[in-house]
Amino acid sequence: MAQIKLVVAGATGRMGRALLEAVSAAADLRLHGALERSGHPAIGRDAGELIGAACGVTVSDDPYAVVAGADVLVDFTRPEGALTHLRACRAAGVKMVIGTTGFSADQRQAIAEAARDVAIVLAPNMSVGTNLVFKLIATAAEVLNEGYDVEIIEAHHRHKVDAPSGTALRMGEIVAARLGRDLERCAVYGREGVTGERDPAAIGFSAIRGGDIVGDHTVLFAGTGERVEVSVKASSRATYAQGALRAVRWLRARPSGLYDMQAVLGLD
Repeated sequence: MAQIKLVVAGATGRMGRALLEAVSAAADLRLHGALERSGHPAIGRDAGELIGAACGVTVSDDPYAVVAGADVLVDFTRPEGALTHLRACRAAGVKMVIGTTGFSADQRQAIAEAARDVAIVLAPNMSVGTNLVFKLIATAAEVLNEGYDVEIIEAHHRHKVDAPSGTALRMGEIVAARLGRDLERCAVYGREGVTGERDPAAIGFSAIRGGDIVGDHTVLFAGTGERVEVSVKASSRATYAQGALRAVRWLRARPSGLYDMQAVLGLD
């Protein structure tokens, strides 16, 4: 079977480099292109230099040129950049794996509309373990549906710009759906001062930022006399890269449509 021709967006970033390393080690994948924002000092350099071995693919800031002839683009950038790449992929008929978080409702709608023409996997977290945890907390919420308070705690490195994380928000959405609650109404983001007694319908979020924490997430179900905690902790971005490449391979045979990692892993 022919190699899958892959474009990595945000190639110089932490996730971009992890993806470049993972692609270089995969026999069934070939780096087709590497993207960075306009003005970035890496533009024009060999993308392989970012991981210590030249590969003949030059970092570019022109997504329309780079996606020509590609099979899939993987994006772990920012919402605005991801939508620019989305437009280029839609025009060229190139599939996308989007691990970027922080999209607004309108931006998510734009992704859904593009999925009418190209196959897209959109997920706040590409980790296989984290997506298994999504399944586990859905079951936990169905069982612990009375007498348990729900709190979601996440921790990330000092450079992360959005809070709560997209993964934490997805966890909240899953739990709220199983409990029959509207997350927009019941979410509580941090607490300070005299907050009063806890609303039993609330789903709380706490975000920690510091050091080089890759990503820790815990959903806490606190009842009377016991606590149930479902946690996943990433120690390397390689887990996200490998999950993203699993999505890339899965997309090869998929028609246009919007998918998530639950579908990729057969958990839906």
